[in-house]
Amino acid sequence: MKSATLTDALERDAADPLRALRSRFALPRTRSGEPSIYLGGHSLGPMPLAARDEVCAALEDWEQLAVLGHEHARRPWITYHDALAGPTAELLGAQAEEIAIMNSLSVNLQLMLASFYRPAGGRRCILIEAGAFPSDRYAAATHLQWHGVDPGEALIELSPRPGEDCVREEDLESLLGARGEQIALVLWPGVQYLTGQSFDLARIARAAHGAGAIVGFDLAHSAGNMPYPLRELDADFAVWCSYKYLNAGPGATGGCFVHRRHQLSDRPRLAGWWGHELATRFQMPQAFRAARGAAGFQLSNQSVLGAAPLIASLALFREAGVQRLREKSIALTDFFAQLLEARLPEVRVITPHSIAARGAQLSLRIGADPGRARRIFRWLNAQGAICDWREPDIIRASAAPLYNAYADVFHFVMRLEEALRTV
Repeated sequence: MKSATLTDALERDAADPLRALRSRFALPRTRSGEPSIYLGGHSLGPMPLAARDEVCAALEDWEQLAVLGHEHARRPWITYHDALAGPTAELLGAQAEEIAIMNSLSVNLQLMLASFYRPAGGRRCILIEAGAFPSDRYAAATHLQWHGVDPGEALIELSPRPGEDCVREEDLESLLGARGEQIALVLWPGVQYLTGQSFDLARIARAAHGAGAIVGFDLAHSAGNMPYPLRELDADFAVWCSYKYLNAGPGATGGCFVHRRHQLSDRPRLAGWWGHELATRFQMPQAFRAARGAAGFQLSNQSVLGAAPLIASLALFREAGVQRLREKSIALTDFFAQLLEARLPEVRVITPHSIAARGAQLSLRIGADPGRARRIFRWLNAQGAICDWREPDIIRASAAPLYNAYADVFHFVMRLEEALRTV
């Protein structure tokens, strides 16, 4: 491919129907006040400008109403969940009653495993990907231990083939075909955090259910990045955080999905009073009666200040539209990958080339010297090109369609080219 120029990037930006959304975010600047090239939204999304108004409104209601804000705030705190569940369900292709906005991702994962990992007889194993994000592995291993099962025997970790970076879905299907009778639950990512590989989750769910296993998805790097019709994926449950592509701020409230087929079941759960049905919650009954749907898995009342920025971000997703965001993401990431290929052949992109197998993130491996690669990463950040580093030798960079421009990608590649010459 002939290498694109800055003029090409600017022309694409001028034709971008979503270009105005960039001005609705507070993008970071360098110490000298120059705009940064921010490709770190896979780790922490930038602040929507309207988030300040949402947080200030909640603070003012607290100031003026105190306890009365539960019923009389501009967004009453008792039903604050409703202002979040509906737009999130729209974004993720689910029904509002299948969504609960609550806790952090790791807490939600622990709660889901407490309900959905039910070992019985010879079916005791949990299947995850090798190199899973630590919280996922910790959660799976500790639930095995909680049930008296040895993780060394019952935690199955599927690796890529020798010499490859990414897991093949057919290998997962083969494993489920060979050992399915032993597997109680499959916990799989929508997008693998290190490689950026996106999976065909409907295919994985079919294989897991065909083997008689429960299937749950970690959408930490997927929510706001990939267009998932969760109902069509047929997941039993899913969990996610909201501080990455959902731009809700550091430590923001996460969420979970519980398929409606489990709503009226007697599946055990770790209950809290906010999961009790709303109609009788404040009568403080001794017997727990779950609220309908995923809301019945809630433990405590909503952290309003922790969730308010998500309202601002979800409004931008609704304005942009899932389909238009995906179209731009495909074009933007393809532009990024082609620039790297044309100008920096020594940089190996380990994220799959296939459009269906990647979202906004590209994971880059630079040469055979991790020490030099780490120095290059530090040089990039010092020069205002914000990405992140993952051991042992990966630089991750994401061009998010809500706020990134083609010019961002072009300038990032130029900085990386300079770094390779300089460091």
